[in-house]
Amino acid sequence: MEQFNEIINSDKPVLVDFFATWCGPCQMMHPVLEELQGMVGETARILKVDIDKNMRLAAQYQVRSVPTLMIFQNGEVKFRITGTQPASALKAELDKYI
Repeated sequence: MEQFNEIINSDKPVLVDFFATWCGPCQMMHPVLEELQGMVGETARILKVDIDKNMRLAAQYQVRSVPTLMIFQNGEVKFRITGTQPASALKAELDKYI
């Protein structure tokens, strides 16, 4: 948890993917997030959080369904969306904070 807080308190935007291994749409997001990482390079960070292994964190951010994607910057939630998203839409959101 402390490591998570360190990561999201960065000036660099951090896209957090709250996912579950049993979730089909979450599995579909994996290649999308890899594509997105290639698009943003070092300007943003992408972090995957398994809600089954991090229940307290999921509860803290009120993750009710997966995948839930959030963009953090300086410890604040700047953007939140649930469901699969195209890399281009996520990049457009990240670009607002880069």
